[in-house]
Amino acid sequence: MNFRMNRRRRVYEGKAKVLFEGPEPGTLVQYFKDDATAFNNQKKGTITGKGVLNNRISEYLMTKLGEIGVPTHFMKRLNMREQLIRRVEIIPIEIVVRNIVAGSLAKRLGIPEGTVLPRSIVEFYYKKDELGDPMVSDEHITAFGWANPHEIDEMMSLSLRINDYMSGLFLGIGLKLVDFKLEFGRLWDNDELHIILADEISPDNCRLWDVKTNEKMDKDRFRHDLGKVEEAYQEVARRLGILMPESVITSEGQPE
Repeated sequence: MNFRMNRRRRVYEGKAKVLFEGPEPGTLVQYFKDDATAFNNQKKGTITGKGVLNNRISEYLMTKLGEIGVPTHFMKRLNMREQLIRRVEIIPIEIVVRNIVAGSLAKRLGIPEGTVLPRSIVEFYYKKDELGDPMVSDEHITAFGWANPHEIDEMMSLSLRINDYMSGLFLGIGLKLVDFKLEFGRLWDNDELHIILADEISPDNCRLWDVKTNEKMDKDRFRHDLGKVEEAYQEVARRLGILMPESVITSEGQPE
């Protein structure tokens, strides 16, 4: 694994993934790490097998979204930890869609966690780790040229479509989609600009609660030292039907 990683040109390394030059122009290889961070990188750790599970979960969800017409950067999964993606210009805005109060929204507004929102709320955050990804408005986004009004509308529209679809998908396997974070990128195709879904969709950036027990099945288990983090990720994969019930992911990324 290390030989393959060192041999290719590293384009970008984030907290949970590494991007390498792809085999063809306009492509990248996205490698999923086991590294875990929380509270704007203040808490760091490792979740054994997380990269393997997130690769599979994100592949599954991106493929499903593609089938309903949501454009994504995903092309195909290459192996246990890598997938081939389209190279896009990332828009430096994180879109957060909230269905149930949790996390920073509960703290910010003093609303009890678990309160069902009257409607889905969409928030924008400036993607800047050193600033703690501050919340911004569409006024900031357009004033500073991070995205234009049409791009904001497109990201909003896609985010709500994704929310509608994934809420139903997760409900079907006994999970509430509490909230989630999305990133989008610009892709030029025959002189036409397209806004497409990028990054990943996994328990790293979705809050998922069990419908019956409200047990957290996502990275909040790592954030708040709830234990059984690996088991929660594995359970999400099992419910999605992409991990056999008897499988356990090892640190090398191989199922046992």
